[in-house]
Amino acid sequence: MNHNSKNPRVLIVTPEVSYIPDEMGTRSNCRRARAGGLGDMSAALIHTLYYKGVDIHLALPDYRTIFNIQESQNTKKKLNFIRQKDSLERIHLAKDSAFFHVDRVYSGSDHEIISMSLAFQREVIKHIVPEIKPDLIHCNDWMTSLIPAMARELKIPCLFSIHNIHTVHTLLSRLEDSGLDSKVFWRNLYYSSYPGDYKETRDKIPLDYLVSGIFAAHFVNTVSPTFLEEIITRQHDVVSEALMRELSNKKAEGCAEGILNAPDPSYGTEKDRSLIRGYSPESHLDGKKSNKLYLQKELGLIIDPGAPLFFWPSRLDPIQKGCELLSGILYNLVSRYWDENLEIVFVADGPYQKYFKEIVRFHDLSSRVAVCDFNEQLSRIAYAGSDFILMPSRYEPCGLSQMIGSIYGSLPVARETGGIRDTISQLDVANSRGNGFLFKPYDPDSLSWAIDQGMNFFQLPIAVKNRQISRIMRESKERFCYEKTAGQYMSLYEKMLNRPLVCQENNPLPSHHTSVVFN
Repeated sequence: MNHNSKNPRVLIVTPEVSYIPDEMGTRSNCRRARAGGLGDMSAALIHTLYYKGVDIHLALPDYRTIFNIQESQNTKKKLNFIRQKDSLERIHLAKDSAFFHVDRVYSGSDHEIISMSLAFQREVIKHIVPEIKPDLIHCNDWMTSLIPAMARELKIPCLFSIHNIHTVHTLLSRLEDSGLDSKVFWRNLYYSSYPGDYKETRDKIPLDYLVSGIFAAHFVNTVSPTFLEEIITRQHDVVSEALMRELSNKKAEGCAEGILNAPDPSYGTEKDRSLIRGYSPESHLDGKKSNKLYLQKELGLIIDPGAPLFFWPSRLDPIQKGCELLSGILYNLVSRYWDENLEIVFVADGPYQKYFKEIVRFHDLSSRVAVCDFNEQLSRIAYAGSDFILMPSRYEPCGLSQMIGSIYGSLPVARETGGIRDTISQLDVANSRGNGFLFKPYDPDSLSWAIDQGMNFFQLPIAVKNRQISRIMRESKERFCYEKTAGQYMSLYEKMLNRPLVCQENNPLPSHHTSVVFN
């Protein structure tokens, strides 16, 4: 690796990260804070760029309670966690009591999460950026969306990545109360109406965090090409007019693009140590059978290696993930394929979990449907042991589960939207192409139809079915690779900097690493 002083310095600012490469700091393995896909993406990007020789730095909130728990678990005893710079000074913790004592990345309270966001951004702006003097700043989602406004004042190129379209609104006075000198960069923010002078705007006109990040950043990306088009054509009710307009402006200026995420490099059927038995595309039949039998026994399901098993891998969120579509047809679906022993496994948290548990209890389906809290190891075994994954999303900025499922030989039954459209195509057995089963209308009948298409495939002769699964696994492993995603980010960084990121050839990525996720 070539982390020499001539390389441009890139600062990635994110509220969450699933893991950090050990070489980036003495306590990197105890600094993990994950809530979802942003944490996974941040980790995989940092990991890949670091091993390519990029002078990469990370700004992360100092979640002391979370980090102390990890430190204690890592050493099997309670230690005094001394906060100091890491030996390589690549991990930079923003320190504020707003997130010292929290035990999860995002609060359920809007007031608290805004306070955490402001405290994080204040520390990045006032301390971390002046200390490390980055040549480029890469911000992620609304929790970091005020930093591009300051970066523009400092003339530091800034990339703003949109992973989801959630936003919040506050007054400038709230920024001032948090210790941010908003008067320096207030003109670079986006408001609900045209701002007059600072004094009038400060107390009367709310600013939109997410749209401010887009408005101020030098370049913007979404995490799939299709989702970018869906926003600028306002194909979803959740897209505001301001978001549509400002992202359209960036696209028209040539300053917006979609870069498709990819699964973390630790996802792979041959080296995933969470699995009961690893397998290759050629040995998937026996490998998937071993993982399925373990899953069935562990979760109290009917033990039948020939049972079609569907896996729900995403949070049970009815706003985005389409879980209400499945709840409407669950009993009918299990009944329709009763003789085939159709089974469904949920490994997911979320507000809709209680409804699925109630359906299972009311209809006495516990031997065919298992509803489990999210658990990283169990989730990986479910990818390996299942035949299909379910993703009937209303909208999907990128989605990783459909890619992971394809890599593990679990074929997606999914709605054609966002990143799903960019990664899944209808399976065509006769011509040996495609990797899943898609539907378009957002309704339960369409999901039911797509599941029937999957079952039609499942009931084909084993030799025909296995040839397709082997092909899909091989193609997916090559196609859904973070080397390609990181390469696109590197090209974008170089375009923004107008210079190369590394000065000479660097060592390749390690062939394997361990990703331990703290939830």
